[in-house]
Amino acid sequence: MTASLDFCSSELIAIAVPVLNEEAYIAECLASLLEQAETHRLEILVLDGGSTDRTAEIVRGLQARHPEIRLVPNPARLQSAAVNLAARLATPEAKILLRADAHAWYPPGFVTHVVRAMKEQNATSVVVPMVTVGSRGMQRGIAAAQNSRLGNGGSAHRLGLRSEWVDHGHHAAFDRAFFLSIGGYDESFTHNEDAELDHRARQAGGRIWLCAEAPCTYYPRKSLSSLARQYAKHGAGRARTLLKHQLRPKPRQMAPVVVLLGSLGALILAPLWPALLLAPLLYVLLCMGWGVAIALRGRDPWLAWAGPAAMTMHMAWGYGFLRSALKHRGSGSTNIAVSAG
Repeated sequence: MTASLDFCSSELIAIAVPVLNEEAYIAECLASLLEQAETHRLEILVLDGGSTDRTAEIVRGLQARHPEIRLVPNPARLQSAAVNLAARLATPEAKILLRADAHAWYPPGFVTHVVRAMKEQNATSVVVPMVTVGSRGMQRGIAAAQNSRLGNGGSAHRLGLRSEWVDHGHHAAFDRAFFLSIGGYDESFTHNEDAELDHRARQAGGRIWLCAEAPCTYYPRKSLSSLARQYAKHGAGRARTLLKHQLRPKPRQMAPVVVLLGSLGALILAPLWPALLLAPLLYVLLCMGWGVAIALRGRDPWLAWAGPAAMTMHMAWGYGFLRSALKHRGSGSTNIAVSAG
């Protein structure tokens, strides 16, 4: 583990922003990061995986006015490869590397809080709470689902109740030298590369601090179909991480798999035992009723989509997990069992 660095507002902080067709969000994201330059010198590397929309054009326009922005091609296209590339290409003076999501907005003081937390806690990485916000329509219901325990299973970085040491969270900052020393992200992962890295970091003596004072705002998918594709990839990535390191999943991670298999089993066996349909029916009623309750409480009919969104997340995650577990069963332990704790 590297030694703690003295806090200095004039030090250079490198920020990696992986992008691929982010024209709807990239300008707001970069504007929120540029505001952090009031307290730190920044080097913002926007790593483009081959956008076919106006993302690169927007970035070049901002780059002309803000020399701290660098637009860098990312031939590998993946986020994992983008952050690794930034870790290698950033100015050597930058000892801390931040990872920023183009789908997110970062509040004033974000960089200060994260950098200070890393140094005060002598952490090798800092993670932050993620607050999901929907701007309009169905996206508001999807955001409500992702912010809830029903949707996120109680992940520490989704709740963000207090600052503490954690095993995993939404990546914000790394000690650059430590990040490079453990090989950075595994670029064969399209999703869950963050949890896989956190496992290796802990094995190498790293310490991960959740900084509750620096939440970021994340903008979710706008449709159930895109949400399903995203969560299928999340589930697949988690299965790969478990298999690669021969880990046991937590009960909350296996819950979507149990719901999916239970629902499919009930449908298949319903001609023989119709009563089995009660289980999936109760599940649907629970989720739908929960969504309606949220809508009534918030006086926003769009929030009722939280119920269908939660079901989409559960089923897609479970499907992705099972598909990946079968596909990669030879790459590690095939005995994935629910952990007792």
